[in-house]
Amino acid sequence: MTAQSIAGPAIRVQGLKKSYGKLEVLRGVDFDVAPGSIFALLGSNGAGKTTTVRILATLLKADAGTASVNGFDVATHPADVRESISLTGQFAAVDEILSGRENLALVARLRHLKDPGAIADDLLRRFSLSEAGARRVSTYSGGMRRRLDIAMSLIGNSPVIFLDEPTAGLDPEARIEVWHAVKELAGHGTTVLLTTQYLEEAEQLADRIAILHQGRIIVNGTLAELKQLFPPAKVEYVEKQPTLEEIFLAVIGGIDKSEVTGTTTGGRG
Repeated sequence: MTAQSIAGPAIRVQGLKKSYGKLEVLRGVDFDVAPGSIFALLGSNGAGKTTTVRILATLLKADAGTASVNGFDVATHPADVRESISLTGQFAAVDEILSGRENLALVARLRHLKDPGAIADDLLRRFSLSEAGARRVSTYSGGMRRRLDIAMSLIGNSPVIFLDEPTAGLDPEARIEVWHAVKELAGHGTTVLLTTQYLEEAEQLADRIAILHQGRIIVNGTLAELKQLFPPAKVEYVEKQPTLEEIFLAVIGGIDKSEVTGTTTGGRG
């Protein structure tokens, strides 16, 4: 079965429950993820995001409910699920002694793929790491390591990728680098399940957003649908004040300073 042959959702979760002793982490979670889309599971620390991903990746068994990935049930066909996915955890799993290219080629060889060097060079190009490919990863910035980590998870062309808080601990510039990498994934048809606690990250990346709170999905929809939950905005002219992130990026040359000044419309009555 391939990603293209899936008739239904690339990921389906129904009534998922998980407890650790008396602590109920998941209390009946339901959501679907369409093939080739970016789905953000948004929630604070302890909401159950990582537990959900671990169940979907067959690393943890649910107490109740069902889940399928790429058409395969995670409980009854775990080997097929594992062949369909890649998982990038909260910390970059790269070898700092090796170069970026060597890290990629090593994973390609472990997956028994032909021409590991060509695969490594293609991924270095896709993730804007070609110039740094021959350098040891120990010299990479946080954003570069994270992009390399994501690139490594793509080796084998898995139709579904789980990104568990991929920008945790990164500075604003590195976070934007990772955002570009995630958008690149979806642009190539990969289904992305992204967990995050950053509101702006979900807003920037996701086709659909589900908010997980105290073990339950309390809202699930597109950004436009979520905005409709609030009263219509009252339009008025206000002076736009730059955010700290905009100031930071403008100072270091990330964006044009003219973009963080001026007048805009907005406000909510």
